[in-house]
Amino acid sequence: MRLCNATLPQLKSIIVRPAYDRSKVTPGIVHLGTGAFHRAHQAVYIDDCLARGETNWGIIGSSLRSPDTRDALEPQDGLYTLAIRDSDREELRVIGAISGVTVAPEDPEVLLARLSDPAIRIVTLTITEKGYAVDLGTGGLRQENADIAHDLANPASPRSALGFLAEAIERRRRAGIRPFTLLSCDNLPQNGRTLQRVLTEYAALRDKDLAAYITGEIAFPSSMVDRIVPSTTDADRASTDAALGLADAWPVLGEPFTQWVIEDRFVSGRPRLEESGVEFAGDVEPFEHMKLRLLNGTHSTIAAVGRLSGYELVSQAIGDPLIRGLIERYWQCVIPTLAIPADKAFDYTRKLLARYENTSLHHRTAQIASDASQKLPQRILSPIRDCLAKGLSCDPQIFAVAAWIRSSGGIDDKGGPLPLNDPTFQAWTSQPDQRATPPDAVVDAFLGLSAVFGEELPRNRGFTAKLKQAYRAIASEGVLNAIRSGSLA
Repeated sequence: MRLCNATLPQLKSIIVRPAYDRSKVTPGIVHLGTGAFHRAHQAVYIDDCLARGETNWGIIGSSLRSPDTRDALEPQDGLYTLAIRDSDREELRVIGAISGVTVAPEDPEVLLARLSDPAIRIVTLTITEKGYAVDLGTGGLRQENADIAHDLANPASPRSALGFLAEAIERRRRAGIRPFTLLSCDNLPQNGRTLQRVLTEYAALRDKDLAAYITGEIAFPSSMVDRIVPSTTDADRASTDAALGLADAWPVLGEPFTQWVIEDRFVSGRPRLEESGVEFAGDVEPFEHMKLRLLNGTHSTIAAVGRLSGYELVSQAIGDPLIRGLIERYWQCVIPTLAIPADKAFDYTRKLLARYENTSLHHRTAQIASDASQKLPQRILSPIRDCLAKGLSCDPQIFAVAAWIRSSGGIDDKGGPLPLNDPTFQAWTSQPDQRATPPDAVVDAFLGLSAVFGEELPRNRGFTAKLKQAYRAIASEGVLNAIRSGSLA
């Protein structure tokens, strides 16, 4: 039998279930990008709010691309299982915060109607870096993006997140409906300000009055989110079904650690998230930098180095003394770029090591490596720029960039295939054949990818010389031997 409202009473007693009457919940939030991370993070905090009686803050989810989440959750009345795993321990909890999921491409008007509903006071987003159509080299809107071009020509039937938001804001403005708050939960530096910048730029191309309204009336609090959420496998589904005694088409996994820091700027109210463990701060940037640079930066490093050396899982890669040593040195170089005390940053890295070593999560390096070209600028290149400006060493970060370049070549260090899941990078028509191109020429070609490296960094001779040195070592010796020989790493 399938997990759903009717079968909730049949759950085993040890399974935590919604502590509220779901029939009394009304939506107050629309979430764009209802993937695994949202369901293991923000939706859990809201589930806690609903359990406290804040029943007007239910979530309507929306997918901007695939119907997979809707197809899994619709027969389950939006219910799904969160499995918290910590090496030899697992806790299961059924989450009921999501009352439905729309699929935007099937009927854009359904999502627009939801976004235009006066009951919706917050719109949250986990659409990944590429969903913002931002040029990570300049910080501006990528007007040449195909979805952006389509939406400017067809504003009433949008495809992009920016198109949906701008059209919904315009409809609410015309109808005299109070504005909503836009809360980005993606791994972008100053994600609220980034969203405000690109949405305002997009709106100005439509209507300057709309852009002025967005600037004056919409709140864009920045936030920092943190929880490791690996992809769900068939084995995970099978084990969850056995524990539930019911079938769950799409459970999600997570580690015990979770964190959410938000700037407290909301224009139409908010749930009492602080009672769910959310930290509210006047400035999220110090938290954001710590997480982006210490966790996300080393995650991307582990993904590139691990994939080249044949490690499928993060726990396997961090168990290799060479990779662990690289990551330790990486942190030592990055911590001086942070605006938080060094001892707090060091304590955070000790927690990260324990999280990376969690053997029950099965966090795949290939999952982290997806869309790497969109992640690299803020996770690794930004702290490199800070280090160079301050005269600090950034050799491990440069080594990580060289490893990413090498991992983009389609083969690992043993000559096996290394598939990519990075559509933006794969659309780059000037990719060199790394098997036939001299190493320095490979690096020169990549440095010409301004969407990743920008214009200024490739002109830094010290950076480019070290990047070529690291890439030559990785290409000739393999990544682990390059670490062992001390080539920057």
